[in-house]
Amino acid sequence: YNIAPEGHPAFQAILAYDKLRYRLMPYIYSMAGMTWLNDYTIMRPLVMDFGSDSKVLDIKDQFMFGPDLMVNPVCEYKARSRDVYLPAGTGWYDFVTGKYYPGGQAVSCSAPLSNIPLFVKEGAILPVGPYIQYTSEKPADPVTLFVFEGNDGSFTLYEDENTNYNYEKGHYSLIPLTYSEATRVLTIGKRKGDFEGMLKSRTFNIVVISKGKSRKMDLNAAPAKIIKYNGTEQQINLTNL
Repeated sequence: YNIAPEGHPAFQAILAYDKLRYRLMPYIYSMAGMTWLNDYTIMRPLVMDFGSDSKVLDIKDQFMFGPDLMVNPVCEYKARSRDVYLPAGTGWYDFVTGKYYPGGQAVSCSAPLSNIPLFVKEGAILPVGPYIQYTSEKPADPVTLFVFEGNDGSFTLYEDENTNYNYEKGHYSLIPLTYSEATRVLTIGKRKGDFEGMLKSRTFNIVVISKGKSRKMDLNAAPAKIIKYNGTEQQINLTNL
């Protein structure tokens, strides 16, 4: 609120990214869980994930945010575009337009004041929750799983009691998510662990992002499939979705 008046484009841009952060809380909170369980690093220089691509060694103004999102800040005053290098070995989706790009190339990206160039790695399973203003406001239900076609992918959804250190005593749950490009099957695995207040039954909405058909990223998109989940493994064929 100290940045600009409420109606100013800068204020609106900051507000939009604050809201995006909280919609992405299932993704972000899971990464926080991984820092506890696996010594994970949430903000990652590209070399940590794409060390075999020599072109990333000197890139200092792009970074991975978790395993699947690549953030490309605009640091030049009044710039409204910037070049972004897409690491080789995987394809990439523009988060705003949904357009697919093969990796191993530089692309020029539009960068209006409202949008930081943001890319999603193919094969990503990106969990998105309802809008909240703090983690313990309400349970993350339903969770929408955005599946980005093009490669095998995996993600582990981590949850705990949100407001204490009971996770250090083993009070948390893990739900493994995997996607096979060959069979086009999304597997929501058996839940492991539990904690006080855990949702025993919940809803997963499935949205498929295809590289053959660009679609604007809409966090409120109507799901192609709605899955009722009670902790046991389920396999969902995405072929006709």
